[in-house]
Amino acid sequence: QVQLLESGGGLVQPGGSLRLSCAASGNIFRLYAMGWYRQFPGKQRELVAAITSGGIINYADSAKGRFTISRDNAKNTVYLQMNSLKPEDTAVYYCNADRSKWPTYWGQGTQVTVSS
Repeated sequence: QVQLLESGGGLVQPGGSLRLSCAASGNIFRLYAMGWYRQFPGKQRELVAAITSGGIINYADSAKGRFTISRDNAKNTVYLQMNSLKPEDTAVYYCNADRSKWPTYWGQGTQVTVSS
């Protein structure tokens, strides 16, 4: 079983930056594709960015050019650097660990609020 713990959310002004972190338990983090999703009130979770175990990265169009996903396998941690934040980025952000033929895991979520 993999446990995921997000941190780094909070309140930021438009144009500001935040870095989200997701720390994973266990010693098989390197085998998982890791992703960041977000959820708006009343909506389904949507992919923001993902990075495979081999380092291949995918971004949602809304994140391209502003967000950067990275992983540190030595620290069992995946990051989401968010720059040029907009009010429409306000959501709960979730970390996800995915591996073919194995259960998918989610963190508890961290609130990001972009407001002046």
